[in-house]
Amino acid sequence: MTSASSSSARSLFAESKQRLAERVQVNMNNIASLARQIQRGSKSNELLSRAARDMASTEHLMEGSEENLKKMQLIAVHMGYQYENILKSAQMITEVGEQVSNMQR
Repeated sequence: MTSASSSSARSLFAESKQRLAERVQVNMNNIASLARQIQRGSKSNELLSRAARDMASTEHLMEGSEENLKKMQLIAVHMGYQYENILKSAQMITEVGEQVSNMQR
């Protein structure tokens, strides 16, 4: 009977060993899957942080562009004033020319 019980014990030990090996394999697969998911998650985090940095640098450029547009508007206003003054001066030259010709008669 001892050989039957020792054979039974060996069989149980072999089955337990096989189940343990299968569980270890399942756990290893789960760990690998988890590692892949973490890696994907970290890449998406990198992409998000890169997009935020790009947006911040774009915001700085947009502020610079806005300042340049304000300066250009001021320049346009000043050019308008200068244009009006040039027109007035041109009209005055015509009037002065007419007055000179009237004086010469």
